[in-house]
Amino acid sequence: MKNIVLFDPVEVRAELLPLTYTRPVALLRHGVTTFAEKWQSVLPGNYSFETQDYLSEKYPTLLSGDGDDLYIAGNLHPDSCLVAAVDGLEPGESLVTESGELLARRGSGDVSRKVYAGDVLKVDRLWDLFMLNDEAVRRDFARLTAGRKSQPLSDTCRLIGEACDLFIEEGATVEGAIINVKKGPVYIGRDAEVMEGACLRGPVAMCEHSVVNMGGKIYGATTLGPYCKVGGELNNVVMTGYSNKAHDGFLGNAVIGEWCNLGAGCTASNLKNTYGPVRVWSIAQGRFVKTNLQFCGLIMGDHSKAGINTMFNTATVVGVGVNFYGSGFPRTFIPSFNEGTTHGMTEADMDRFFDTATRMMGRRHMELTPVDKEILTTIREGRDGR
Repeated sequence: MKNIVLFDPVEVRAELLPLTYTRPVALLRHGVTTFAEKWQSVLPGNYSFETQDYLSEKYPTLLSGDGDDLYIAGNLHPDSCLVAAVDGLEPGESLVTESGELLARRGSGDVSRKVYAGDVLKVDRLWDLFMLNDEAVRRDFARLTAGRKSQPLSDTCRLIGEACDLFIEEGATVEGAIINVKKGPVYIGRDAEVMEGACLRGPVAMCEHSVVNMGGKIYGATTLGPYCKVGGELNNVVMTGYSNKAHDGFLGNAVIGEWCNLGAGCTASNLKNTYGPVRVWSIAQGRFVKTNLQFCGLIMGDHSKAGINTMFNTATVVGVGVNFYGSGFPRTFIPSFNEGTTHGMTEADMDRFFDTATRMMGRRHMELTPVDKEILTTIREGRDGR
């Protein structure tokens, strides 16, 4: 069996901060699954990660010992052509795009370079996560449901479109909902719940144990990661997992990390009043960069919180471990481990932060480990190689 290492392309990893502060690139969720899960499903092997040093204890690189390891960029969506090209590499060969971007290599990859001329679906920038989520959901839906039979839809619901574009896993509960699959498929994961009065318009992916509360309005292309609970209105949002936006309020063209909570009435703008193009803060470059997008909403790193009735301006980037509350709009970039209001932000007290994280994770029967604490402390102290 192949030994496969999913590596962080250095520049891509930097541009995907703050989401990649706490995980390898391959563990970002896009569509239904993470990149790692996509590759594991189509290319058998023993998988590990090559990432930043401070993450390596939690996500170690496991090598075969004979130098014949297969390295694959962690930001790539596999398809049949790309998988065949990667799987066909000989020892010492590398696979690159026509522009020279490394896609994969076997061993050192220094013997010869093979140019891959096919199209590649990949995530290079923060906004790619929501901009490309439509295609990502469709691909995952086709892969996850091929040859399988959906659980039946309750007769209390209304389906608009073809039944083949809806898939409900075992244990899911869907009652009194309106589901429209004419614009894209809807996937409802194991033990997920869609409550009465909710409206879903595909493409939408709900992972295991995710919940749409009563009256929730979910537009595509939206992904709700494991154990996410949402309400109000969401439009083209990727929620990584274990995060909540359970009440009324709007979130659009956004990406939310793990263990985040957006309080009741929290709303984030995704469109400037001028209807002009949006710039977003690049942590890697330390400046605002052009996106060439008209719509871009909130980007939030892991373990960040927003109080009730919080308002965020268009294209606000929030780091890891932020706690913002009170009236008014914060600045469009809030560095990691800051807390407070528009009247002033202070550095978070780490003991109090760890207490909060421990309680929140405990509600999902998960533990904030000493390794997790060390990773978060490294980020707080700026030793994360950004």
